[in-house]
Amino acid sequence: MKLDKKLLLRMYHQMLRIRYFEERVDELFSRGLIHGTCHLYIGEEAIAVGAVSALHPEDYIISTHRGHGHCLMKGAESGKMMAEILGKKTGYCKGKGGSMHIADLTGRNLGANGIVGGGIPLAVGAAFALKYRKKKEIILCFFGDGAVNQGCFHESLNMSGLLKLPVVFICENNKYGMSMNIARACASETICQRAYSYAMEGIQVDGNDVLSVYDTVSESVESVRSGGKPVLIEALTYRWKGHSKSDRNLYRTREEIDSWKARCPIKTFHGKLIDELKVASETELLGLEKKAEMEMDEAVQFAMASPEPEVEEAVTDVYA
Repeated sequence: MKLDKKLLLRMYHQMLRIRYFEERVDELFSRGLIHGTCHLYIGEEAIAVGAVSALHPEDYIISTHRGHGHCLMKGAESGKMMAEILGKKTGYCKGKGGSMHIADLTGRNLGANGIVGGGIPLAVGAAFALKYRKKKEIILCFFGDGAVNQGCFHESLNMSGLLKLPVVFICENNKYGMSMNIARACASETICQRAYSYAMEGIQVDGNDVLSVYDTVSESVESVRSGGKPVLIEALTYRWKGHSKSDRNLYRTREEIDSWKARCPIKTFHGKLIDELKVASETELLGLEKKAEMEMDEAVQFAMASPEPEVEEAVTDVYA
């Protein structure tokens, strides 16, 4: 699919925004300024950017505990996200949701979820509502490889296939659910082949190639939007950091991590924009890098200067 320069540069800029945002979160956590835990998206940026770029603005997403990239890509303000992660009153959930529960309903992001696989049945419910109301919107449902052995995964795909719901399932297969390698946890050769049990198409894509993700998701989204069956996409990628901030990475080797870092989705796309597609200069891309870095520095400043929630608000807006 031939893309114009504006969209290509926007994709590159969005990948940088996610990378720099996560690096700032990593730094703040190491300084003891973030409580709880965080699950960083570094190394997986091409999936969020390629997938969400294929949506219409009115379409929906549901995210995961590793959801900062999805949220940023769906239009969330980086300052309000950073404030939420720091537990500040100006955050999307007034500082009560934290890293794993950011939602932005105005941007049609139905939220992240701290339960492994917990967003999958929520996406099915939202898709059922869209179909029942005869809407043209669709929903993208993100989850990791650790979710595909949960019962809700199978129940949700079965119901979606049976009712032909307007949902595209995207499994971000980064090889590890916590410390368990997917090769030791999944009996099938691929995750995407499980789709055929539920009367839908299963597709595997290079999750480090933003253009491959964009093309695959674009075709799937338009097929679903036109009344076709749901689709399961397995995007192969790798998280550079540990599962969460408490993860010491004792289950994988430095050589393995370095081999995937050599396939950095941002650096790969950078080279493609200049050498292969010839749509940008080094100077243009450097300008986008500086713009993204400045934005995230400002996001940190906004969050750090934001007020803490009052004690009296501890139980307001809390329903469970």
